Amino acid sequence: MTSKIATAALLAAIGMAAGAPAFAADAPTVEKCYGIALHGHNDCAAGAHSCAGQATKDRDPKSFVALPMGACGKIAGGSLKPV
Repeated sequence: MTSKIATAALLAAIGMAAGAPAFAADAPTVEKCYGIALHGHNDCAAGAHSCAGQATKDRDPKSFVALPMGACGKIAGGSLKPV
């Protein structure tokens, strides 16, 4: 489980380092990946809380991290829709 979380954090860091924009509806190079965010390190959520940095637990299925297109499907537990 720790390696899955580390992988998610690494992919998120790579996305930010590469200059990936924060999630925006018109940014086709980014997708919302639910269920992989660490406590307090999410980009936003689906009705669970107002927005970034407010995830109350690791791998909250309603919180997402913005990742490059296609990356979410490669992460165990990652989902393109909130659970």
